[in-house]
Amino acid sequence: MAGKGFRGRLGNAAGAFTSNARNPNLRRAQLSFLGAWTAEWAFTVGLGIVAYRDGGATAVGLVGLLRMAPSAMLTPLLSPLADKGRRERVLILVSVLRGVATGAAAVVVGVGGPLQIVYVLAVLSTIAATLYRPAHSALLPSLCHNGYELASANVVRGLLDAAATLMGPLLAALLLQFTSVTVVFAVAAGASLWAAALLLRLNYDAPPRPSAPRETNWTRSAVEGIRVVSRNRDLALIMGLAAAQSFTRGALTVLTVVVAIELLGTGEPGVGILTAAIGAGAVLGSLAASLLVGTRRLGAWFAVGVALWGLPVTLIGVFPQQVAALGLLACVGVGNSLIDLGGFTLLARLAADEVLARVFGVLESLVALSIGVGALVASLVVDGAGVRPALVTVGLLCPVLAVASWRRLRGMDRSIGVRDDDIDLLHRVAMLNVLPLPAIEQLARGLEPVVVPAGHVVFLQGDVGDRYFVIESGEADVIGDGQVVATLGPGMGFGEIALLRRIRRTATVRATSELRLKALRSDHFLPVVLGYTPSAREAGVVVDSMLDRFTPRDDPEQPPQ
Repeated sequence: MAGKGFRGRLGNAAGAFTSNARNPNLRRAQLSFLGAWTAEWAFTVGLGIVAYRDGGATAVGLVGLLRMAPSAMLTPLLSPLADKGRRERVLILVSVLRGVATGAAAVVVGVGGPLQIVYVLAVLSTIAATLYRPAHSALLPSLCHNGYELASANVVRGLLDAAATLMGPLLAALLLQFTSVTVVFAVAAGASLWAAALLLRLNYDAPPRPSAPRETNWTRSAVEGIRVVSRNRDLALIMGLAAAQSFTRGALTVLTVVVAIELLGTGEPGVGILTAAIGAGAVLGSLAASLLVGTRRLGAWFAVGVALWGLPVTLIGVFPQQVAALGLLACVGVGNSLIDLGGFTLLARLAADEVLARVFGVLESLVALSIGVGALVASLVVDGAGVRPALVTVGLLCPVLAVASWRRLRGMDRSIGVRDDDIDLLHRVAMLNVLPLPAIEQLARGLEPVVVPAGHVVFLQGDVGDRYFVIESGEADVIGDGQVVATLGPGMGFGEIALLRRIRRTATVRATSELRLKALRSDHFLPVVLGYTPSAREAGVVVDSMLDRFTPRDDPEQPPQ
C-alpha cells in the first residue's frame, strides 16, 4: 500500500508539470516568470558587487533598504491596477519598465557614470519588480480550474523561481569572472524584455468578478487590500510569517557577500556561488514539493519552509566552512520551495478574486520592507558584533515563529479541506465544471447545508425560486404536473430554471430518502454563472434541454413557452 501511495504521489508530481506544459496560457505565464526572476537575481548580485566596491557591507545594506523602502510604500497603491483590468497587461508593462531601467543602469556603469544614478535606477527597477509577483500570483488562479491545478501551478512556478535563483547568480558569477558588471546588467535587461514578450499572446476568459462601485479615491481602493488582510486572522498570520522569511532573505543579501569575501575568502565570484546554492536547493526542493501537490497539509509544509529559511543560517555561523555553507544554503532553497507551494496557494484560496492582486500587493509591500530592513539590520550587526554572531541571531527568527504558528496553520488546512470537498461536489455539475478556480471558490464560500427528510418537498411547482441546490447524498423525484419526470441523485443540481429564466418553479422536487443538500442563494449563484461566458453558455443549454424534457406539451409541434 505504501508503494502504491508513493506511485500515486509520483503521478501527481508528473501531472503537476504536464498540466502546466499542456496549457499554453499557463506555459507562457510561467516562462515569463522565469525570465523576470532570472533578471532580478542577476541584477541583485551585480548591484551587491557595485555597492560593496563603493562602501563595504554597510553600503550593501543601505542600498538594499533604499531599493525596498519605496517599493514597500508604492506596491499597495499600484496593485489595484491588477484588480481593475486584465492582469497580464500589468505584467507586460512592469517587465518593460524593468528592462529599460536595468539597461540604463548598464549604460551608466559602462561609461563610469555616478553610482547614485545606478542606485536610483535600481529603486525604479525594484518598484516594478515588486508589482510583478502580486499581479502574476493573482493571474494564476484565473488560468486554473481547481485547487489541485493551482497547487500544481505554484509548484511549477516555485521550480522556475528556484531555477532563476540558481541561473541568475550563476550567470552573474560567470559574467563577473570573464566580463564586468555592465554585462550582467545588460543581460538582466534582456531577460526582462523577454518576459514581457511572452505575455503578448496570452489568451483566456477572465473569471467573473462581483460588480463594485467605481472607486473615486485611488488610495481607498489600495487600502482595501490592507483591510482584507487585517480582518482575516489567517491571512494576517501568513503575511507575518512571510515578512519574517523576507527579513531573513534581506539579511542574506548582505551576509552572502560578507561570508564569501570575509569569512570564507572565496572573493567576489563566491557571492554568486553562495547565492546559487540557494537556487540549487530550491530546484531540488521544488521537485520534492511536486510530490505534495495533492496534499491537504499546505499550512504544515508552509511552516516547515519558514523554519528552513532560518535554521540553516544559524548553523552556518556555528560551522563556517565552505562545503557546510553551500549545503546549508541549499536547505534554505528547499524551504523556499515549500513556501511557494504552501504560502501562495493558501493566500489565493483565502482571499476573494476581486481583491486578490491587492492582497498580494500587501504581501509584496511587506516583503520589500522586510528585505530592506533585514539587509540594514544584518549590516549593522555584522559591523557591531561580527559575521558569525549575525548569522546565529538572524537565523533564529524564522524557526521560533514557525513553531509558534503551527496550530493555527493546521487549522487552516482543515478549513481548506472542507472547501475542497464542496468544490469537488460543484465540479460534478456540468455547467459549473467549466468555471475557473476563483469562480468555483466563490460559489463554495456561499454554500449552505440543507437537510430534507424523506417524503418532504424541497420546493413546490409554482413557488418563487430563490436558491439553487446540489445533492450531496440521497435521492429526489422531480414531479411536473403530478407526474414523476426525473429522479435526481448525488452530484446532481436542480433549481436553476427559475433563477436563470426568472420564472416560478416549473416542477416539484420531493425527497425519496433523506436529502443532504448544498444550497446557493440566487445572489451568489447568478453573478458567477452568468458572469463567465462558458458557464453561461452551458447553463443555457442545460435549461433549454430540461424545459424541452419536462414541460408538458398538448401539441407536439408546438414548442414550450
